[in-house]
Amino acid sequence: MSNMPDKPDTWAMLLAWLSQHAPLLYAGALSFVMALLRIIYGGGTRRQAVLEACLCTLLTAGAFPLLEYFGLPQNFAAGLGGGIGFIGVKKIADLADRFSDFKLPRRTEGQ
Repeated sequence: MSNMPDKPDTWAMLLAWLSQHAPLLYAGALSFVMALLRIIYGGGTRRQAVLEACLCTLLTAGAFPLLEYFGLPQNFAAGLGGGIGFIGVKKIADLADRFSDFKLPRRTEGQ
């Protein structure tokens, strides 16, 4: 089996990419672990814990660009990930539904 050739440029590019995306990776990991532990602590199954943790991680990654949109520093990403992991996907979905019902009233029949 041949050894992988030493390519310093590849390692430098990988480390540069990791340092550039560190806040997102850290926020996603924090969200994943927080959601996983919350479900396990609440008595959920392993499957529920892993699925909730994955959903929270994806929600954190999706909400990450909002920091830039609102002009907030990327250091808030850890708080964002921890908050999403602690609150959970169901609660965030309920809050979004309530917000949309308030801002966008439902149509009644006959309109």
